[in-house]
Amino acid sequence: MKRGDMAKRSAQMLRAVPRTLRADLLTSSADPNGQPGQPRWLDWRPVIAVPLGMAAVGMFIVQTNQFAFRYGTGIQLGILFAGIQSAAVVAALFRPVQAWWASLLVMVVVTPFAAASTPGPVAAVAVPGGMTYPWDAAGIVLQTAVLFLLALRVRPRIAAETLTITLLVGLACGASRRWPDLGNVRLALGVLIISVVVGAALRGLGVARTQLVVQEELTAGERARRTLLEERSRIARELHDVVAHHMSVISIQAQVVPHLVENPSDELKENVEGIRKNAVDALTELRRVLGVLRSEDPTPQAARHAPQPTLDRLDELIANARGAGLTVATETTGEPRPLSPGVELSAFRIVQEALSNALRHAPGAQVRVGIDHHASGVTVRVTNSPPDRAAPPSAGAGHGLLGMRERTAMLGGELAAGATPDGGYEVTAILPAQPSVQY
Repeated sequence: MKRGDMAKRSAQMLRAVPRTLRADLLTSSADPNGQPGQPRWLDWRPVIAVPLGMAAVGMFIVQTNQFAFRYGTGIQLGILFAGIQSAAVVAALFRPVQAWWASLLVMVVVTPFAAASTPGPVAAVAVPGGMTYPWDAAGIVLQTAVLFLLALRVRPRIAAETLTITLLVGLACGASRRWPDLGNVRLALGVLIISVVVGAALRGLGVARTQLVVQEELTAGERARRTLLEERSRIARELHDVVAHHMSVISIQAQVVPHLVENPSDELKENVEGIRKNAVDALTELRRVLGVLRSEDPTPQAARHAPQPTLDRLDELIANARGAGLTVATETTGEPRPLSPGVELSAFRIVQEALSNALRHAPGAQVRVGIDHHASGVTVRVTNSPPDRAAPPSAGAGHGLLGMRERTAMLGGELAAGATPDGGYEVTAILPAQPSVQY
């Protein structure tokens, strides 16, 4: 970088300093320029204010004595100034920048009184320990508390600005009288700097933890949405097979109709041909969409084109579950009635998912599968007893209950899932014979 460019950039930065200080320090915000996600300890501020207020009362008594008798402000002004500085400590919990301004203003206003005071048995400028105004013992404690609480609440840049101004103003105020010992001045500066550094570090740690929690919640939400989309895609692939089958049947039946009628009219042939053509076009579009849905499907090619299962294959599913070590009992009630292919497929998948969940999350449990046929549709109920041992940990969010709810809602049915009084689990799905369709 050229020297001229460096000078120009330095000049721009210097011109921006007043604007930055004005934006940071001349504000009425409780947390100016705060980062998203404040530390959780801020929720306990009203509780913290109680012991802090009691300590501030003690400092108020000490500061009143200091201002009234040591620095010669008089009792009334001493009470006023001490009250402002002591209250600023508690106010820093809620309005840190404003509390800092109040404490700094008192330090400046009291300086002429301290400078005009004369040493003596009562009005001695020097205090125990050799320290003097504005950094006597009480002054350091109050300023340290305000700066520490401010650093806990605001961005590090604002904390650094307030610290710098406090140190410069403090040195200027102390220059009105001779410092007894520069070593004590260095001690005061060190204490104030350390308080701001520690406060900023604690705030950064709290903000980082809060942001981590927020990020984990966002990640969990994204994972749930991704799981939902994956399950919907899987359901869509299966239902496309069902719809494609029906469209193929429509096309074949429409092609056969003219051969079933003696001397069919041209109008009939034209209408039937239109039905067949529309069915073929719809089937082509379905296959195109199905190809998109299955473009990244890891399922083997043979399994993709296998017939979709129905309740007629429930015995095969139960046998497989028993072969995996699950104890399953079945019960079928009512007179079976014709169900739409989508309902048949969804009922089978709900039983399949429920058995998989029982095998995964309830090892050693006994499972009971009930199929109740009734006039309006079918009710599927899968209940498992409490597990006889702890289940191994499950990695990530599964598709089981989510898929059941999606299938049931798609058909216009109802699903209830939850723990049983004995510690087991039950899934009940009520599916209509014909899915409800909204236009």
